[in-house]
Amino acid sequence: MNKKLVGGDAHTVAMLSKIVLLAHMLSSLAIAASQDLNFIYSGFRSTNLSLDGSAELTSNGLLRLTNETMRQTGHAFYPNPVTFKNSINGSAFTFSTTFVFAITPEYANLGGHGMAFVIAPTRGLPGSLPSQHLGLFNGTNNGNQTNHVVAVELDTIRSMDFNDLDDNHVGIDINSIESVRYASAGYYSQLSDKLTNLTLISGQPMQVWMEYDGMEKQLNVSIAPIDVDKPSRPLLSLSRDLSPYLNSAMYIGFSSSTGSVYSSQYVLGWSFKMNGLAEALDISRLPKLPRLGPKKTSKFLTIGLPVLCLSLVFVAVSSVSYGIRRTRKFAEVLEDWELDFGPQRFKYKDLYTATKGFGDKELLGRGGFGRVYKGVLPISRIQIAVKRVSHESRQGIREFVAEIVSIGRLRHRNLVPLFGYCRRKGELLLVYDYMPNGSLDKYLFDQPAVTLNWSQRFRVIKGVASGLFYLHEEWEQVVIHRDVKASNVLLDGEFNGRLGDFGLARLYDHGTDPQTTHVVGTLGYLAPEHARTGKATTSTDVFAFGAFLLEVASGRRPIQPAEDVILVDWVFARWLGGEILEARDPNLGTDYVAEEMELVLQLGLMCSQSEPAGRPSMRQVVQFLEGDIPRPDISLLRLPASDLSFSRFDNFALSYPSSMGKSFSNLSVAESLLSGGR
Repeated sequence: MNKKLVGGDAHTVAMLSKIVLLAHMLSSLAIAASQDLNFIYSGFRSTNLSLDGSAELTSNGLLRLTNETMRQTGHAFYPNPVTFKNSINGSAFTFSTTFVFAITPEYANLGGHGMAFVIAPTRGLPGSLPSQHLGLFNGTNNGNQTNHVVAVELDTIRSMDFNDLDDNHVGIDINSIESVRYASAGYYSQLSDKLTNLTLISGQPMQVWMEYDGMEKQLNVSIAPIDVDKPSRPLLSLSRDLSPYLNSAMYIGFSSSTGSVYSSQYVLGWSFKMNGLAEALDISRLPKLPRLGPKKTSKFLTIGLPVLCLSLVFVAVSSVSYGIRRTRKFAEVLEDWELDFGPQRFKYKDLYTATKGFGDKELLGRGGFGRVYKGVLPISRIQIAVKRVSHESRQGIREFVAEIVSIGRLRHRNLVPLFGYCRRKGELLLVYDYMPNGSLDKYLFDQPAVTLNWSQRFRVIKGVASGLFYLHEEWEQVVIHRDVKASNVLLDGEFNGRLGDFGLARLYDHGTDPQTTHVVGTLGYLAPEHARTGKATTSTDVFAFGAFLLEVASGRRPIQPAEDVILVDWVFARWLGGEILEARDPNLGTDYVAEEMELVLQLGLMCSQSEPAGRPSMRQVVQFLEGDIPRPDISLLRLPASDLSFSRFDNFALSYPSSMGKSFSNLSVAESLLSGGR
């Protein structure tokens, strides 16, 4: 009998050993599983969260932590403990979490205390208080090292006792409601890296990211609206080892509270991962928040309905009045002959909107031909430049608009595209492509803030020459620009030169003779024969291009009355003295190619000859600049002083008092184009 007992005892011991081994194995598996814990809740319908206080799950899957009850706490925890380190003295693992929340206050500008994501040793945080304690601590244990609580708070009330920054901040709490790091709610944009403020009690969903790096011992916290990607850098960063504050096994969840004023605090979705990055939430799958504000119908019939009716009448009258004023404001002149031009005609309302009402902040420049404004077209978002020109006279407007529309069909990489026009009352508006780097003259004259180097200048010169060659010979009609100068050469985003401002351009068929007999242009760029006959030709454009070449190379204007200097005369004198390179812009220093500089200066003199027959065509100019033909021989060039004196320009001005007396440097379009002189 004793043997049976002994045998029975041995069998019992063996069974107990197996049970202990099995329990140990199950425990090890549980620890391993919790170390790789990874879950995601896109809403909380049918989830097994541990809830207490005012926390509840709504029928559509929202986790609602607080309701319309004052001085209440609400807790919601993941039901199982999570292993944060292998032993009591071990190092905390890497972990991350992200969640979407929303706080809807009782009053628009006053929240009822906030909420927090919390890591705690127990579920429910027993003994915690509402109001400023956020359901995390109480007056006795706040600040105790034995709490082992780490939280990220979203605080909507400023508590002076806890040194809160303001009533709208994010904080990192360790064992205390007094944050070790805090900042006003906001996020850093990925595009500009500038801080954008957020309002926690806006009632709008926002997303929080909390990430702890167990190797670097750093905790980062970010927040952003749900329609914004994760910010470029965190709002809060704390370099601190969390190992001393965390037990081996901890609980994770949310804590919240209300005070004398309540807020409804929601969590819409939650993702967590141990030893890795939490899986991103699919915002489109999250439950919807309830509509803001209660529906109040009391006193509607006695007060609301009469007020509503009066308001509707007032709105109707105001709308009609506004419509009439708006129609008058944006009224345009549209004649039958303009219907053929279709897309080239812009609506004034669109241009008014694009330029913000032609506001001063959008003004790019002003001159004798009108003001130019920057704009962005409302639908296409294309950047444009709009020039406003007066056209009080109806005479010649039809032909002018027809030519503007024709010019709008020009397509060349070195021409500023002219998109179209608009007519309204006494105004003509020309719509161009916007050139971000402005006009060339601001980089040449009057001690420019930015100076173009020689490589950039030479590229601009070749580009403008190519554009003029296209106008003169390569398009379906001959286009005479009639106002080639540095201020009409614009620079695109890569500082390529583009010839613009076709307000004075004249078109005629190849092989025919231009009939224009009215002098237009800018003094210093006008060819002598243009002044005598009033006839603009491709050769007069070449003359202006010669002045352009000299001003780009020298950094000087064609005429400098203060110094009693005419640029072509000044450069010619240096060429005669064998020192033509001395005419270069001193701002270039020694950073230029001597052969190219000499070519440009000599070509400028060649184009500036008094006799049109001696000037090259733009085809030859392009060939010279590209090195396709030998450098021009100007050894026989003669520019008589009588043609270069200021008296020549004085006499020229006196001979055309009607067209030049008002503005000799820039003749107005209204006078030169639209008054019948074309």
